[in-house]
Amino acid sequence: MDAFVAMRHYISSNLIEQKYINNMVLEDNERINKNTVDIKLLQESFDKLETAKKINHVYFNGKVYDAYSKVLDIFGEAKDELIVVDRYTDKTFLDMIRSLECKVILITGKRSKLSKLDIEKYNRDYNNLTIYYDDTFHDRYFVIDNNKVYHSGNSINHIGYRKSGIDVIHDKNVCATVINDIAKIIGGRL
Repeated sequence: MDAFVAMRHYISSNLIEQKYINNMVLEDNERINKNTVDIKLLQESFDKLETAKKINHVYFNGKVYDAYSKVLDIFGEAKDELIVVDRYTDKTFLDMIRSLECKVILITGKRSKLSKLDIEKYNRDYNNLTIYYDDTFHDRYFVIDNNKVYHSGNSINHIGYRKSGIDVIHDKNVCATVINDIAKIIGGRL
């Protein structure tokens, strides 16, 4: 009988210890899994931030070349057609597009700094530019191949002189609205 009681006590205490150890292992696994999930979420956040950083840019006073270079990179994305909406553009724009091998449409203001003579001389050499005059847009937009839309806070000829940003528009409805408004100006051919 003493042996039976001793055996029962031994088994009970070992089971209690085993249960305690099992609980500790389970809690540790839960903590590890939670930390793994937290680390994954943190990494995803960093990845999204890095992607946004590559796409969206803010240029501070005096970063003229950086901003100019970014605009050239954006324009270079166009394979078939680049549409630029900029009411105050000047000959700087012509310098930026002359190496492009796609059609370029510029929607500029009626008081644009580009003269008819500038446009005629440019098209005599490069013949890839069509101009439309319209003052309904306030902001500047770059439309790449009718599916990617950038927004710019400053005119191309003043980019980088003051704090401004260049952002890709991710919202498909906003992109469609901008593209549809442009299509109305250029005769609905988009």
